[in-house]
Formats: sequence, C-alpha cells, structure tokens
Amino acid sequence: MSKYFGTDGFRGQANETLTAIHAFRVGRYLGRYYAKGKNERPKIVVGKDTRLSSYMFEYALTAGATASGADVYLLHVTTTPSVSFVTRTDNFDCGVMISASHNPYSDNGIKLMNSAGEKMEENVLCLVEEYLDGGTLPLAVGEGIGRTVDYVAGRNRYLAYLLSLPRTSFRGLRVGLDCANGSAWAISKAVFDALGAQVYSTGVSPNGVNINTDCGSTHPEKLQALVLANSLDLGFAFDGDADRCICVDERGEVVDGDGILYVCAKYLSERGELDGGGIAATVMSNLGLKRSLNAHGIALSVTDVGDKNVYDEMLRRGYQLGGEQSGHIIFRKYASTGDGILTALKIAEIVLESKCPLSCLTKGLVRFSQKTTNVRVRDKHAVLNSAEVKDAVKEAERLLQGGRILLRASGTEPVVRILAEGENAAVCEEAAMRVASAAKAAGEGI
Repeated sequence: MSKYFGTDGFRGQANETLTAIHAFRVGRYLGRYYAKGKNERPKIVVGKDTRLSSYMFEYALTAGATASGADVYLLHVTTTPSVSFVTRTDNFDCGVMISASHNPYSDNGIKLMNSAGEKMEENVLCLVEEYLDGGTLPLAVGEGIGRTVDYVAGRNRYLAYLLSLPRTSFRGLRVGLDCANGSAWAISKAVFDALGAQVYSTGVSPNGVNINTDCGSTHPEKLQALVLANSLDLGFAFDGDADRCICVDERGEVVDGDGILYVCAKYLSERGELDGGGIAATVMSNLGLKRSLNAHGIALSVTDVGDKNVYDEMLRRGYQLGGEQSGHIIFRKYASTGDGILTALKIAEIVLESKCPLSCLTKGLVRFSQKTTNVRVRDKHAVLNSAEVKDAVKEAERLLQGGRILLRASGTEPVVRILAEGENAAVCEEAAMRVASAAKAAGEGI
C-alpha cells in the first residue's frame, strides 16, 4: 500500500495528516510532470466539495501547479464524476478532486485522475509520493508561470450530458434526494427537475461543517423518512462528492449497491445489453448476490475493494456494469468512474420503463446476514499480521459454519474493517465482535 495515496486518493485530517503544504507540493509535481516534452502549458482541471477546508486545499494545489507552469481550470463546488467527465472530454492532462467523499468534514482528500478521467496510474502516484518526501523541482518564471481559469462552463456541460442520457421523461415521478450537504446539492435537483420529476430534497444546506453529518449515503434514515412522509416513488442518497448512490424504495426500505447491481444487471441482460454476460463487484458484496445473479444466467467477477479494481476488471472482461455494495456503481458505457447521480437516473429510468416499483424489481435478490464492524487502531498492519487476530478469525469462521470473515485495512482511514457473513444474524454479530476484540488489542485501538 502507498504511503500517502490509498484506494481513493490522499486522505487525512485537514491540516494534521493532510496539510495545505501537501496540496501545494502535489500541485507542484503535477504541473511539472505534465510539462515534460510539451510545447504548450499543461492543463489541469480541479473541483472540490463543500467542506470548509476544500477551499484551502484548492487554492494551495492551484498555487503549486501554476508555480510549476500549468494552467489550472476551476470547476469550483462540483462532483467527482463531473471532474472525471470534464477531464476526459475536454482534453485535460489530468483532473483533481478535493474531497474526502463520505468522511466527516474535518477530513479531506486529494483524488487524482489521468487524462481519460480514470483513477491515476500507480506509477505516477509513486512519483508524487517521492516528491512529497523531499524532492525538489525548479519554479516557473516570467511568462512560464501558469494561470487560473474559471471553468464553470465545464460543470454545466456535465449537467447537460446527464440530461441527455434518460430515454424517457420523468414527468409524474415523485423522487426524494438526500444530497449529504455535499457536491450533489448544486446538480442533482436541477437534473431531476429538468427531466420533469417532482423532487423533495434534504441535505441541501451546506455550511462547510455539515457534509455527511447524519445524512447522505452512509445515513439514509432521513431519506427513508422523507420517502414515507410524502408517499414518494423512490429516493436517492449521495455521499459528499456524489460518486456513491444508495436507493430507498417506495416502502422506505434501503437498496444498497448490491441491490442496484442486481436490478441493473437483470434489466440490461433482458435487453441483450449486458456485454460480457456478467458484472464485476468486490469482496464486500453479499454472498447472495452471486447466487441471485447466477439464477438469471449472469456471471459475477469478484475483485479487491476499490472502484478502481472494479473498473480494471470490467475492462479486462469487457463488462459494462460493476460496482460496490457502498454504492459506487460504474456504467462503463457512460462514465469511467462511479457516478451517484448517473446511477440515480438509470434506476429511475428502469422503474419507469418496467412500470414496476423498486421493491418489485429487487425481488429475487437473496441476502446472507452481514455484520460489519470498524475498529480504529494505531497500527493497521500489526492487526493484519497478528497471530491472535488470525486465530480469532479461524474461530469466528467455525462459528459461521459455511459463512466467512473478511478482515481488511481501510485504504483511507486508520481503521480495520471486519465483515462477518452467514445465515444467522446473531452468530454473525458474535463472530464479528470476537474478531473486533482481538483486532483492538493487536492494533492498540484508539
């Protein structure tokens, strides 16, 4: 695992483990790296979410990049998928999103994308890390110094692209949106309004410190209440940078990423549009998803955690659909990264075209009981290598009788994540608690 960049960017507590100086130096390296062998200035596009520190990191990174001779185009508050879209379609050398996704406002992150709008290649991230650890670069001087460009037009083109995708009007559809007080608040309602839906929204009053607080994809309770209180057809909850989407059906029941994959895979398969005959998902997906898809003749390829791993597997197998239980869903025909608003549009379209409520479309999805526990620790690697923890995992798996224990280090936080899965919910909880206790002791839990 990289020193700074995890599964979804360089993430940490703002001005503690991730500082403005880090952002400046990331910008310095990117500006210089993309200048190599070019007769024109490098072009870098930058977006940010609504958290308080995003402005600081945006300006610091921009200062670094322009000091190295790059021109920086600012999308301002926008979504991660929009940065990916603009990077890919407007011929930028790279894209940067300032966001810590679903983390609390006190965290932030720097996500890097290549010219195709995909997660940055590992070899480039390693070069950035080497520079962060003390490398030196010359400063641009005179006419070589870069400039900043207001590029709200790029964000507006992304919005227009989203509007072009549905094949049917949403007129008459009653939809709830939880924008997590994050990036989606400025885009998602505008899209659904323009398509004719009747929109009820929450999480649309960002103040810099309330992003993801008791709302959004990790806390769908407010959306569930909104759907039930207003008898809505369905609802969608996004995370802070809107690359995730979690659904709520008309009964107020949560439909996670596994449910979304099941609905979309069946729909595409029935229409002969499921290229490769399968989809990709991660080891975090419910064991029942594979069984349910196989019953419809759909294959499931399993990858390590991270939407980058999912996307790579999709490319390898020629799949058009893949994603994570957390709500990162990739429609490769339309995007090169997870896009929460795009996912919401596709689900709404399926509900309308099928003339079935979402609860009907998810029937047939078998689910094993799952218990997920996160343990904050000082040393994630000590936990993974601990003999006591390995023994606890073996004992827990014996309890589960055919189920599984998945233990992994978070790629973005000082956390180890424990998943216990089996047929009995009570046994899953006991198994997870046993492993969590051992992990806390081994990692000197915080």
